[in-house]
Amino acid sequence: MASPLRSPPRILSIAGSDSSGGAGIQADIKTITMLGGYAMTAVTTITAQNSVGVQAIAPMAGDVVARQIASCLSDIGVDAIKIGMLHDADIISAVAEALEDMPAHTPVILDPVMIATSGGALIAPEAIAALQRELFPVATLLTPNLPELGHLVERSLSTSDHMIEAALELSERTGAAVLAKGGHTADERIIDILIQPGREPGYFEHTRIDTAHTHGTGCTLSSAVATLMGHSQSLENAVRLGRNFVLRAIEAAPGYGAGHGPLGHQAVRSLAD
Repeated sequence: MASPLRSPPRILSIAGSDSSGGAGIQADIKTITMLGGYAMTAVTTITAQNSVGVQAIAPMAGDVVARQIASCLSDIGVDAIKIGMLHDADIISAVAEALEDMPAHTPVILDPVMIATSGGALIAPEAIAALQRELFPVATLLTPNLPELGHLVERSLSTSDHMIEAALELSERTGAAVLAKGGHTADERIIDILIQPGREPGYFEHTRIDTAHTHGTGCTLSSAVATLMGHSQSLENAVRLGRNFVLRAIEAAPGYGAGHGPLGHQAVRSLAD
């Protein structure tokens, strides 16, 4: 007799909408689906954006965001959560309060989205303190890129050594694991560093891919890690496999847009390479 099919892990993405489909909620849904998860969403912000920039931002009311989260948790349930762009303190507080009802030990992957690939600001300056105060304490993993990490530790970072020091500092301050992404360093290879409290740093590296099509890489990585942890992968293995997914999606980019184009999520067939 054939064994019953395993239910897909339920992954909730709390993030902003990208009208051009390359980042945010849209990238998360594609990633979660391709990795065998069941995607749910709580939309925090509507943006008009494309490969060349962000043209408009309209945040949702905090109580509407909270009700979206509650609708998912109370009926469908959740196995892992990804948090992306939150925009302002009202939304951050609403999300923090809504997550009090999530099951204990739910993995929470928080991508502290502050700046779009194109350079546009995506979060109100006064919201950064609220993000650190209210949501960093519930995060399993923080996934800042180099500019975001530098902003969080309040100093300029340019090398992998700087990145390690800053990631250790952020992990000690928050109690969360930190995946510091090295795509903005001047190093010949891209080196990402995983800091887990009480463990030796983990290093992941690859050759730089010469392409402009990197819109939504951070969103894709964080939702991939959340989905893989929903599949009961360890954090370190989820990061390794999630990075493979992002690399394959970059290589499969369809070439759309005049600027930083979207990834080719739908073309990824294997994470093993």
